[in-house]
Amino acid sequence: MSDLTMQAEPASVPTTTPPRLRLWPGVAIFCILAVIRGWASLGAATPSQFFFGLIVAPAACVLALILWWLFASRLHWSDRLLIPGGLIAIAAVTMVVCGNNFPAMGMIFYGIPIVAGAWVGWLVLTMKLSWPARRAGLLLLFVALGAFCSTLRLEGMDGSFNAKFSWRWTPTAEDEHQAYLKQTATQSVTATAQKPAETPAAASAELPVELTAEPGDWLDFRGPQRDGRLAGVTIGTNWEQAPPREVWRHRIGPGWSSVTIVGDRLYTQEQRGDQEFVVCYDTAKGTELWSHHDTTRFFEVVAGAGPRSTPTFHNGNIYALGANGNLNCLNAVTGKVIWTRDLVADTAATIPQWGFSSSPLVVEGLVSVFAGAANSKSVVAYHADTGKLAWTAGEGSLSYCSTQLSKVCGVDQLLISTDAGLSAFEPVTGKVLWQHAWPTEQIARVVQPAVISDTDILIGTGMGVGTRRVHVEHEGETWNTKEVWTVRTFKPYYNDFVVSEDHAYGFDGNIFICVDLADGKVAWKARGYGNGEVLLLGDQKLLLVLTETGEAVLVEAQPKKHQEIAKLKVIEGKTWNHPVIAHGKLFARNGEEIACFELPMKTSAETAQIGR
Repeated sequence: MSDLTMQAEPASVPTTTPPRLRLWPGVAIFCILAVIRGWASLGAATPSQFFFGLIVAPAACVLALILWWLFASRLHWSDRLLIPGGLIAIAAVTMVVCGNNFPAMGMIFYGIPIVAGAWVGWLVLTMKLSWPARRAGLLLLFVALGAFCSTLRLEGMDGSFNAKFSWRWTPTAEDEHQAYLKQTATQSVTATAQKPAETPAAASAELPVELTAEPGDWLDFRGPQRDGRLAGVTIGTNWEQAPPREVWRHRIGPGWSSVTIVGDRLYTQEQRGDQEFVVCYDTAKGTELWSHHDTTRFFEVVAGAGPRSTPTFHNGNIYALGANGNLNCLNAVTGKVIWTRDLVADTAATIPQWGFSSSPLVVEGLVSVFAGAANSKSVVAYHADTGKLAWTAGEGSLSYCSTQLSKVCGVDQLLISTDAGLSAFEPVTGKVLWQHAWPTEQIARVVQPAVISDTDILIGTGMGVGTRRVHVEHEGETWNTKEVWTVRTFKPYYNDFVVSEDHAYGFDGNIFICVDLADGKVAWKARGYGNGEVLLLGDQKLLLVLTETGEAVLVEAQPKKHQEIAKLKVIEGKTWNHPVIAHGKLFARNGEEIACFELPMKTSAETAQIGR
């Protein structure tokens, strides 16, 4: 045999080729999430569909991606375990590093869709790369996303759940307010040191002994009827030639309270660090006159920190409810505590998801607020002078509405909208006069009911539920209610609406609309105001809309068409607080700043123009 034939064949070297990744299930999962997410952002038909799109769907998407990767990707088990394990570890570290800057709810809303898109998108774009490179790149991408999220701070969301982000090292609006307080305190000390000393008699002479309500004051949430209607006032509307004049503005602590005006004093609530404040400001200069604080802080990721309800003035006192349930009665002149109660301790209520938001109502010597507790403790009333518990009543558990004194069928009664429907109470005893059942599947009602006649009331509900007109009948001791109509084309969530003659004007989500009270049909729609608030100047049939971005807009209250008359930027930042007009001035605030504008007087030419 030749040497050639004698030589042994070289042994073959075994090679292992990684399995080909089955990618299409991951692409399908992400596409389904994208469709659901986009649909939910545009406005879902029902509350369950809305929360499914923004919360359940992202969580289900991540679970589906992990199951696909573990059981249908066709990869080696080492890779099947490495990628999900690495993702979970990176996510855990990111959550710890982010802390309150990017809370868990924000991660579900925004982090999961981004991670899902990055996971699938990277694999689609790198199909020509080797598997080791794709694997390493995917892990590095997860690390990069975690590091990027760690540099952000979620500043909250607007009414359409669009997030606002900032770099975590930049000062927050609260930080800037704290700096403002320190600066004003320093200036005050300097001015006091330079000012000649006053005698005790001269200093005390500047303070009134007691405050009393005067014509032109704004003493309550949304006015005396809690209907957002201002009577007896007319303003100039040609803001191009004679715009409102800014009197003062300054930073303010976070909170969604509106303001109460008594003479030359303004009352509101705000958060300052770990303390919740009731503050009295001078309406002429905006300077702080006194403040009261409780050591408590409420925070949630959508709206942020701070109290939600508006202080009420009655018989020389201020009544204010904090977001965690502290109800204070304060002297309106000095801020001295007269009495204080704790809703949670008194009723065993649970602090609501968005905080206690009921603005106190004082009627017949009793102050009432919504508590939402079980065992007929939906509404609670205290003696206004002593704080002693007077009565509890009602079964609704979810509401951000306030009790409202209204005359229905000629009888004064307290109305409240809750997840159970609409309830009416006898003001002094708390006896339930009648109840109209309209349960909302664990969705809280937020806007005030609107009494549109002696017998008919509108109940508005957001999150896809709609608005109902209810007719009330009364004979002897018997009360009956019946549904007149229900529509889902008008779904006011937390933006109160107003009624002018035979039409309602308010927000269907972030669309401002006019609705015919006869049948609930929409007369016109207008965009551009976000999720704002509206005030009706009844004598002029004029709407003042305070937009979500802080613009004051004048709109005619007429059903023929949407007619915008004037517009002015008044404050910066997300604005959900109700505007107030008192003594010829417009007061606007949000969670960042507060401002006062002197309104122009109406001319005869403007009177003739409006309504044409």
